[in-house]
Amino acid sequence: MQRTHKFLLFILFALTLSACSNFEKIRKMTDEKKKYDAAIRFFKKGHYDKASILFEELLPILTGTDQQEIATFYQAYCDYHTGNYEMANFHFKRFAETFARSEHYEEAVYMSAYALYKNSPQFNLDQSGTITAINELQNFINNYPDSKFRDETSDLIKELRKKLEQKAYEKVKLYYKTSEFNIASLKSAVIEINNFQKDYPDSDYNEELAFLKVQSQYDLAQSTIESKQKERFDDAIKFYQDLVDKYPKSDFLEKAEKLYDISFKESDRIAKLEAEYKAAKEKSNTSKVGAGDKQK
Repeated sequence: MQRTHKFLLFILFALTLSACSNFEKIRKMTDEKKKYDAAIRFFKKGHYDKASILFEELLPILTGTDQQEIATFYQAYCDYHTGNYEMANFHFKRFAETFARSEHYEEAVYMSAYALYKNSPQFNLDQSGTITAINELQNFINNYPDSKFRDETSDLIKELRKKLEQKAYEKVKLYYKTSEFNIASLKSAVIEINNFQKDYPDSDYNEELAFLKVQSQYDLAQSTIESKQKERFDDAIKFYQDLVDKYPKSDFLEKAEKLYDISFKESDRIAKLEAEYKAAKEKSNTSKVGAGDKQK
């Protein structure tokens, strides 16, 4: 059994060496047509790495020939199939610029944008590449509203926007998680929630964030200096009312109501203290005026 296994490995190794040797012979061919035909065969069999090498070597020679168009188109697909999406985007764009009358023109324009979609980073990374992909895909729809790729392109844009949405949501949660006793982070949490609600009005995250907005504003009011507390408790009350109005059956209402009750009582308490202070100050001023009149 062990001998059979070793024999099979030897055969596989020999075949691999033979294939490599044959490929190197093809690369050294001086007959451009045979080399081109070999590149096409490699491409159609799915050996995109080998096909790409041959097309790259052939293209400078094929400039101005009938084979240049398909070689350029296939080279871009080789990049795509081997996961080299940046180069695929570049080569599909170059194809579209060079062969504007080609039957493959629209597909190349679409694939250049699709390659950017494939190269879009995970949501927790910088999303500038995702934004570029969205713009390219949207441009495609704008320029080719009747394209057979339209529906698929719309779905890709929605998927990429979901990624931006998740990124924005996680950013809000990060501010909220790090906001304890940190007034700057609490302010940022409220600001980012406002931005999120504006940018993604239909998001499934908005119910949770509407509650976190109440919580963050309440925490901010609790943490702030006394002179700003009433204003911030009042904002927490307003955010609670927004939550109730938009999500009357929310699972967060019970927790939010407790924050509302405390905020309402604190706002009322501070208002009474301010009124008492104002009355005392007015009384003091009146007394001083009366004393001055008597001295006269």
